[in-house]
Amino acid sequence: MKTPPARYATTATPPGPFTVVVTPGEDGEDVVLASGWTDDVAELLSVVHRSLRPTWVERADQLPVLAAVEAFDEGDVTAIDPVPVRQRSGPFLQDAWEVLRTVPAGRPDTYAEFAVRCGRPSAVRAAAGACARNAAALFVPCHRVLATGGKLGGYRWGTPVKRWLLDHEAAHAAEASDTPELYTV
Repeated sequence: MKTPPARYATTATPPGPFTVVVTPGEDGEDVVLASGWTDDVAELLSVVHRSLRPTWVERADQLPVLAAVEAFDEGDVTAIDPVPVRQRSGPFLQDAWEVLRTVPAGRPDTYAEFAVRCGRPSAVRAAAGACARNAAALFVPCHRVLATGGKLGGYRWGTPVKRWLLDHEAAHAAEASDTPELYTV
């Protein structure tokens, strides 16, 4: 099967340049293959599963998905939720990435809590591995998973980016919620 061409674009965000790689979905809507805080598309392509990796990418001045990124940056922390994403791996990782999309903004899990959410309470390392192997940062919000004790833990795009995302989501999720018990580290 021939992999369709992909497009990419970079936009400025508060924590730094954010690049997204998209490919056409079955309905013609763009689907995110990879994204992250870099302006180097090659860095993103290297984390796309080989069966999904495009044979070429074209730079775009603008992509519709960037509207969701802009809305997120402006405080609509749910704007990223409906953005379609395509990743591929084994069953656990596939399921874990779907579960990551259910961790609410402003209410991060620990790796242990995330493992429970995934239905495998003893698979804490596997849950952490799912976060580490996530190619679609922001849209599959692996930044919402913290180390034991609520420490930040690692993040492919750096702990300052993770800190900004968590603080941003906590502030804006609190604005949209009546529940005051949001994340603090």
